[in-house]
Amino acid sequence: MSNNSNPNYFRLGLFVLAAIGVLVTVILVFGSGQLFKSSFYIETYIKQSVTGLDTGAAVRFRGVKIGQVTSIGLSGEIYEKNIPMVDRREYVVVRMQLFADKVQLTHLQAFVKDNLRTRIKSMGITGVNYVELDFFQSAPSHPSLPYSWDPDYPVVPSMPNQADEIITGIQKLVDSLSQIDFQKTQIKFDALLGNLNRLMAGNGKDNQGLVTSIEQLNVLLDRVSKATDKEQLNILTRELVATMVALQQTVSGIQGDTTVTMENIKQASEQLNEFSRIASQSPSTLIWGEPPPRITPPMNGAQK
Repeated sequence: MSNNSNPNYFRLGLFVLAAIGVLVTVILVFGSGQLFKSSFYIETYIKQSVTGLDTGAAVRFRGVKIGQVTSIGLSGEIYEKNIPMVDRREYVVVRMQLFADKVQLTHLQAFVKDNLRTRIKSMGITGVNYVELDFFQSAPSHPSLPYSWDPDYPVVPSMPNQADEIITGIQKLVDSLSQIDFQKTQIKFDALLGNLNRLMAGNGKDNQGLVTSIEQLNVLLDRVSKATDKEQLNILTRELVATMVALQQTVSGIQGDTTVTMENIKQASEQLNEFSRIASQSPSTLIWGEPPPRITPPMNGAQK
């Protein structure tokens, strides 16, 4: 009976070997030769939850797949085994395999200096997460997570998840609102409304209010409009011309009087000079000589 069963086991063994060969061939063909591609490993540290990110998830650079996630673990299990539990950082360590034909390690390290960071992103509504590498202008405001161990692979710093940032912002807003004293705010708001009412309507004493002031301004503008009417403007123009003529006549009269005064001063000066000459040449004539004729100053330009 055992002799009859031996051929069956032999066929079964051949079938299993053939199936394994086919499976290896399928992996090589449909895997596009990924097993034989040159690659290198990097890791990143994340402080938030990585729910939805699994081993084998894609690693993309600006949307282009350049590798895959190989392992996800905690820093306490990988690097901090000899550190007390209370002193552990417990970061999430995500290790990734990047294909060398997509990006070079030396280039990647240079890109880190130009704010290249990793971030967990979600693929639409499916909830499947992947690791995105990109340049972030806000990277300087998010310092790299500190660590005290010697990493096994080059480290690319991470950025907080966008969903976590939104939740954190909402939490901060809620905390800020909880610290507001709404009762005091209501009192201040009521006082502000009261001041606005007094400003608009006045207090019935020294403050007439904005509404009354506007009404008075409208009255004043109406008067100005009437005063600038054509007939009123002609009257004002004629009165202004008459005033200017009277002013000119007054100035002319003052100028004439000034001229006469200057003439009198000139004559008096000449007589004083003559008197000084006579006194210096013949002093006796001042006593024995005839008195000089009397001079009557002219009045308004004419002698009387």
